[in-house]
Amino acid sequence: MRPDLYSLTLAKPVLRALRFCCAGMLLLACGANMAQAQAWQADYAESTAHAFPEIAMLQNQASQTIHQTVNQPPAIAQELRIGRTYGEYLVFADAVNQARRPDSSATGSLAVIYPDLGEPYRSIFAKIIEGIEEKSKLPVISIPIGQKLEANELNAQLKRSGVKVVIALGRQGMKLASSLDREIAIVVGGVLSVPENEGRAMTGVSLMPDPALLFSRLKSMLPNVKRVIVVYDPRNNEWLIKLARDAAKAQGLELVTYEAKDLATAAHQYENAFANADKRDALWLPHDATTVEEGSIIPLVLRESWSRGIPFFSSSFLHAKKGALFALYPNNLELGHSLAQAAYGALTGDGRKSGVSLLREVLVAVNLRTASHIGLNIDYQSQRSFDSIFPEP
Repeated sequence: MRPDLYSLTLAKPVLRALRFCCAGMLLLACGANMAQAQAWQADYAESTAHAFPEIAMLQNQASQTIHQTVNQPPAIAQELRIGRTYGEYLVFADAVNQARRPDSSATGSLAVIYPDLGEPYRSIFAKIIEGIEEKSKLPVISIPIGQKLEANELNAQLKRSGVKVVIALGRQGMKLASSLDREIAIVVGGVLSVPENEGRAMTGVSLMPDPALLFSRLKSMLPNVKRVIVVYDPRNNEWLIKLARDAAKAQGLELVTYEAKDLATAAHQYENAFANADKRDALWLPHDATTVEEGSIIPLVLRESWSRGIPFFSSSFLHAKKGALFALYPNNLELGHSLAQAAYGALTGDGRKSGVSLLREVLVAVNLRTASHIGLNIDYQSQRSFDSIFPEP
């Protein structure tokens, strides 16, 4: 059974005391001099003097990542953030952050609202929030939102906390944020796109990787490729294809498009695309609910790509694991940094213009088996430029 806060409050000071006692006995056993003993006693007194308030703040502290240094302030724990009754947690998190945030010329606080979901989504949101906390110039409070949380209830809590700008993560967060008072600036993240008919004009960063980054990576790996093939639903991604045409042209590529508005048509279009493809071509899989379907489309693409030697690349991390030559996927910590900067800009009138920009904070995954199959040798030095490698070593 998981210990409650009171148990942890009592247990950790005891453990701390035992640790220091053991350390003291070890010093005496090793013949430590009086100065060392006095230093140990002073250290013990200082630590126990702050033990109780530290327990309340740190008992749910998120695990530190390997690269994090001791000088960096710890992030507020996810367990703290996901309390079902968020009021006391919100005030507590705000107090912690105000204590470690520098003063800013802009007044008010920044709130992050995000769906209260289980893993793996919880970890994803936690990493984005960590990035926001690292770069925010404002005190940050984090509010998990459940199905029963109403906009008027959230509005009241935000006003009491002096919130001036909200970062809304996920589609649920974005929908709730669209109902907030007009004087609160909104920045969205963790969504693929923002439909024009949803809510007021918002600023933010999409989860859709910028085609310019995808095509640049493609040319660096396969400089002889001349055409990029894509099957897409114009109802979902016409806006993306317009941007992709310009991005392809900038890399000396031709974008060959096939439209499909249902699954059967998409399968037929992929068959046509592969039948007409040659060694100068590569297939791009964007985020598209109609044409990039996991149950039937992905197996078809994997089969045809492998048998014909036509590589495909993707905007989904999982596709690199399955057989895509490479994929770009979000760097959630860096995405949090960008969202924090966008939020400050929205509050002060500086920074990004209204609108959701494509994702440029990306990591790269590569499939070495696929690379070898198409005759591409990626040496060890080159492999170090990738963030994830499949098959896993």
